[in-house]
Amino acid sequence: MPTVSHKNYLFMYKLMFSLLLVVFATALFAQKQEPYEFKEIKRLAATPVKSQDQTGTCWAFSSASFLESEALRLGKGEANLSEMFVVRHIYRQKCENYVRRQGTAQFGEGGLAHDLLNAVKTFGIMPESEYPGRKDSDKPYNHKQLAKGLKTRCDEMVTLGKAGKLPVNWLAGIDSLLDVEFGAVPQTFTVDGTVFTPVSYRDYLGLHPDDYVTITSFTHHPFYTSFILEIPDNWSNGSFYNVPVNELMRCLNYSLERGFTVEWDADVSNMGFSPGNGIAIVPEKDWKDRSVSERQSAFKIWEPEIPVTQEYRQQLFDTQVTTDDHLMHIVGMLDEAHSGAFYVVKNSWGDNNDARGFVNASENYMRANTISFTVHKSALPVDLIRKLSIPSTTSITPVVRPGVNPEGSDKAAQPGQGTNSTRLRPQASKVQPQALPKVTKPKSSNN
Repeated sequence: MPTVSHKNYLFMYKLMFSLLLVVFATALFAQKQEPYEFKEIKRLAATPVKSQDQTGTCWAFSSASFLESEALRLGKGEANLSEMFVVRHIYRQKCENYVRRQGTAQFGEGGLAHDLLNAVKTFGIMPESEYPGRKDSDKPYNHKQLAKGLKTRCDEMVTLGKAGKLPVNWLAGIDSLLDVEFGAVPQTFTVDGTVFTPVSYRDYLGLHPDDYVTITSFTHHPFYTSFILEIPDNWSNGSFYNVPVNELMRCLNYSLERGFTVEWDADVSNMGFSPGNGIAIVPEKDWKDRSVSERQSAFKIWEPEIPVTQEYRQQLFDTQVTTDDHLMHIVGMLDEAHSGAFYVVKNSWGDNNDARGFVNASENYMRANTISFTVHKSALPVDLIRKLSIPSTTSITPVVRPGVNPEGSDKAAQPGQGTNSTRLRPQASKVQPQALPKVTKPKSSNN
């Protein structure tokens, strides 16, 4: 029997090793050329996608969509809430805040989720059919001239105030400007034969604004405390509960698993957000380092992402890579074949993208670009509620129309029903902080 010499053995070993490297490289290359492959894990009820058009009122559209899903969860049916009813009230409050702070406060179209909740608590809510908030419903919303006019009028009031000449009824002039743009607010309206006020309609829908809280994750304030987040559009000094980023992601998963959707404040101006493709990721490879073919296949072919730690997230915020750009509505969970957890996000830029108005955002994107989540208190883990000392939910007898089931339909809110979250646990990998590519930010901080 012939024997293999030592020299031949080494040759064969090197040959086999080289072949294995080729096979590995080929497999790796093939994997990188595979498209995104999503499997739906959880999809919660949501109303149709809308468009905020030429306004900076994403905060109102996303938060109204969030409350519409809450009404569905509570068995109240599909409500189409008037964003402009809330926007009108908030613009007036912004004007008063700006003038009373002698022109030093943030003034613009942007806002946050708690602005809508505060307005609903004070003024109620009404259907869009009863208050469309524009002269011509066939034309898109456009608040450019309105915002300019309000700012001019408020600056005039600031000047008069500093001179001791501010009229007692100066807010009446603001109301006149708002009535011209939005129309006068009706005191009562009728829905399915029942007469409501904005407040009684809010109560009928079972919406209790004090039952919602906002959580965030930043290291410049102590964890498990609340603080006023230092972002420009927090003009009303809303308070945020601060938790570690792993806890933040646990809250998101827990809420969705229990049937509660989540309102999301995020950055969308970084390289990884593609509204046209309906994909949001934290890509490992910088745009400037990509070939023409790689740029053409971006957001279509799967690619690896940068893992996001607490330290990296804080660096992005401190260097203003992650800023308060846009608010959207999270309505589901996905499992992507290559990388695991993704989330279904309802946008307010119309339904003309590849995902018909939605965006699939990766867990890494959530970790890096989330400013905050707004959730129902009951959607938070019990241990975290106790640790944060969050007050219990409101107990109010629901307002019921004749023939409507007072218990509603809350089957979707049962813990873990129909959910397989094996791959949706928060990541804990460590990376060294590094800067994400930066693009020019829009002039309006919320778009």
